[in-house]
Amino acid sequence: MTYKVLIVDDEPNIVISLEFLMTECGYEVAIARDGAQALEQMAAFQPDLVLLDVMLPLRNGFEVCQTIRENSAWNRTKVVMLSAKSRDLEVSKGLALGADAYITKPFSTRQLVEQVRSLLARHDRSDE
Repeated sequence: MTYKVLIVDDEPNIVISLEFLMTECGYEVAIARDGAQALEQMAAFQPDLVLLDVMLPLRNGFEVCQTIRENSAWNRTKVVMLSAKSRDLEVSKGLALGADAYITKPFSTRQLVEQVRSLLARHDRSDE
């Protein structure tokens, strides 16, 4: 089974590097560049995991995460928030809204890949 990863970020350089990294790991990738596109892609692409920036045009990552968690069809989708906002308040808010992980930028690609693999392994176990 090939996992689907939705990358939601408005920074072209970050999108390019995340897309390359996730593709190299064997994941099918879709991209959204703002919060509204993110929710459209959630419905169309049905990702297993979302890499979600906090600072986005139209709807911020916190709003997108909350909307994902309010939709029962997306209960199994894992959400990893990525942000330069590293204060405890932002991290706590992201996790309280239902994010499965919160990684601050700049981040190690190895750390990100390990986190994604770990969450997707849990995704599998929830099928049992």
